[in-house]
Amino acid sequence: MQRDDLTRMTKIEVVIDGEHAPQVKEVFAAAGARGFTGVSGVSGLGHDGYHQGGLLFNERNALELLITVVDEEHADTVIAGLRPLLDAEEGVMFVSDTFVSRPEYFR
Repeated sequence: MQRDDLTRMTKIEVVIDGEHAPQVKEVFAAAGARGFTGVSGVSGLGHDGYHQGGLLFNERNALELLITVVDEEHADTVIAGLRPLLDAEEGVMFVSDTFVSRPEYFR
């Protein structure tokens, strides 16, 4: 795959109960992330069994997937800001290198 015209950045994905999603968004913003993508009602199978993704009454009762992309200088700040929340609440964080075509959208 040709990546010469792409810029390496860091993608951070968090799956967490919807009631804690505002805290994740606050960490993203405080750490310098320019934006995020949120997907409500995600489902999956984990160590606590299967979690249904349907929005029965409101999005606070379902899992939410929040994704942000930041440059390397902001990635450590986002990760450090999320660790206390994820130590206290159920949820997972995925961190990976990614490549973007429009880096100015993320800086």
